[in-house]
Formats: sequence, C-alpha cells, structure tokens
Amino acid sequence: MSAVLPNLLFVIWLGLFAVKGLAFVDCAVRRSDDFQRAQTLQKPAWLGILALALLADAFVSRGNPIGIFALAGTVAALVYLAQLRGSQY
Repeated sequence: MSAVLPNLLFVIWLGLFAVKGLAFVDCAVRRSDDFQRAQTLQKPAWLGILALALLADAFVSRGNPIGIFALAGTVAALVYLAQLRGSQY
C-alpha cells in the first residue's frame, strides 16, 4: 500500500506535465494576432511563462504534482488554455 501513493502522484504529475507541454506547443504555433483578439498577454509573454513552468516542473518538482512550482505552472497553463483555446474571441 505504501507504494501506491508515490506512483499515483507520479501519474498525476505526468498528466499535468503533459497539459503544460500542450499549452506551450499551442502557444508556439498560434498566430500573434490571436492573442490581441483574445485581449490577453502577448505571445512572447505567454511563451516565457509556459517555458518557465515546464522547466521548473521538470527540474524542480521532479514528479511531485503538489509542489509550489508544479501548482503555479499548472495554474498558468490552465489559464492560458482557458483564455486562448476556450475563447471565441
């Protein structure tokens, strides 16, 4: 039973890391004028935020989805996805 929780947390971390990766790739391929139409931060700002979230999650969190950097990066990725992918501008 003691090995279940670390494995479950790692699986959750992998899923959230994939969400951050999806947000970063989506941001990289999205046109710059989409950001203006959605009235949000510009593309370079989002790319920096999402890259920082990915790097911090990969090198600082290292499989822990409830660390402060992992949570902050997850919130940033979800905000990006809600604003850009979820908006109809």
